[in-house]
Amino acid sequence: MTSTTVGNLDSEVPALASGGLYEGENLKTTALSRSNKRILHLDANDFYGENEAALSLQEADAWAQAHTSETGPAGAGEDTSVTTPALSETRSAIFGNAHVSRHPEADAKGLSFPRAYSLALAPQIIHTKSKLLSQLVSSKAYRQVEFLAVGSFFVYGEADAASGTRLVRIPSSREDVFSARSIPARSKRALMKFLKFVIDYDSEEQQPVWQQQADKSLSEFLVDDFKLDKNLRDSILAMTLTLDGKITVKDGLATIHRHLTSIGLFGPGFCAVYPKWGGISEIAQVGCRAGAVGGSTYMLNTPMTMSEPDASDEITLKLSSDVSIRTTTLVTSQQIRSPTSQTVSRLVAVVNAPVQSLFETSVEGAPTPAVVVVAFPSESLQEASEPGSSGPIYAFVHSSDTGECPAGQSVIYLTMQTTPQSSHHLELALTALLQATTDGTDVLYKLYYEQATSSRHPLTTPQGSATVFEFPSPSLSLAFDDGSLDAVQEAWKVVMKDEAAENAFMQFEDREGMGNDDDDYD
Repeated sequence: MTSTTVGNLDSEVPALASGGLYEGENLKTTALSRSNKRILHLDANDFYGENEAALSLQEADAWAQAHTSETGPAGAGEDTSVTTPALSETRSAIFGNAHVSRHPEADAKGLSFPRAYSLALAPQIIHTKSKLLSQLVSSKAYRQVEFLAVGSFFVYGEADAASGTRLVRIPSSREDVFSARSIPARSKRALMKFLKFVIDYDSEEQQPVWQQQADKSLSEFLVDDFKLDKNLRDSILAMTLTLDGKITVKDGLATIHRHLTSIGLFGPGFCAVYPKWGGISEIAQVGCRAGAVGGSTYMLNTPMTMSEPDASDEITLKLSSDVSIRTTTLVTSQQIRSPTSQTVSRLVAVVNAPVQSLFETSVEGAPTPAVVVVAFPSESLQEASEPGSSGPIYAFVHSSDTGECPAGQSVIYLTMQTTPQSSHHLELALTALLQATTDGTDVLYKLYYEQATSSRHPLTTPQGSATVFEFPSPSLSLAFDDGSLDAVQEAWKVVMKDEAAENAFMQFEDREGMGNDDDDYD
């Protein structure tokens, strides 16, 4: 995201945000505006969310055209501490190799008008124990987000002898384990032993079991210490959403613990939620509205450039409208990919079927899920099992309840680590998923792209007595990374300076006259 916050502006706007308005940036803007700081937030794009945007088909077409190359942004030789690429003019080094394809009879097969779709660039699920949700509650912004349940996790494998299906629901509770017909009795006991262990893995009693093996492969740990067979190991690794299949014992146990302890927190039968109308992008827009209530001003489609500090030690920002603004604090974001960055490949597919079988509830009283997760373990796709094949592939299947497509259709988001054959492997996974769940379904629209990251640490650079703070680009994780909120708080402290009190961050009282049922941000 290309976002900038400026403090102590000459135009009496103490904080300026310029750029992509993604979820972390907008929580920061909300925090500042509700902390008696006036914010001007500039965005070079004409849509909210940038790296985490939700795009109509028309916007997705234009976005793909702007990100067809692996090359960096236009003007890469210039000062890049503030970058605000116009959608039609520049390319971000974070994204590349994007292209769109349509079914030759897409309209006849049911493809609707462009704004009937809202395709998410960052289809992350949010665990119910996520710190993000608690901050949405403390800031009162939660009232403006409609959360939907994320349902079952499935693993794709060999066809089950009894049912013939290649998709197996991952058991994550005692009831699930003992009702699963495909798991032998001995394996059930081993799995129950592991599930009981991981629930309490960080206790004094259990720490000696794993701490000396903390950096060991989780897959090896499951074999050596719990004697789990390949099918059960695949199921457990799927819960971690690991993109390379090589997650360590330390990270794997923490992730599975979060998964299991999130189940039932907001209701029976689900461990995670997804914001309606475009996922993380919707939280970005909620942040914009909340910030506006606190006094911030937003300007979309407004690129800018930054000059060196002048004699007054202020940074001068020149907007595309030729207006100049001076400030002593600038918060923006990094747009250049790190040389050590992991890269993922994503395929977004709109299909003309509801994929109904995946959205059945597995627990009495559970809400009907709008999102399910399907994991394709390494080498589970026959044609992709040649030497050098990459790690697992994950498919997030979204029903029309997400608001991302018309009724009777689904959006499928597939993600894997990038390899020379990524596009082919994602197509194989899409085909295998549709064959396992539907009959005669057509893929109406596809968006493929590759995504990297900037440095994973925020950068704080003095410019005379002025300060430039740069957010890292969003995480590639398929589940929301609470670690990204640390940078939000750090940026808040940079602008607040001596006024920053630890217990005040994202803690807001209701506005006068507002009750629980009022719409805070209209």
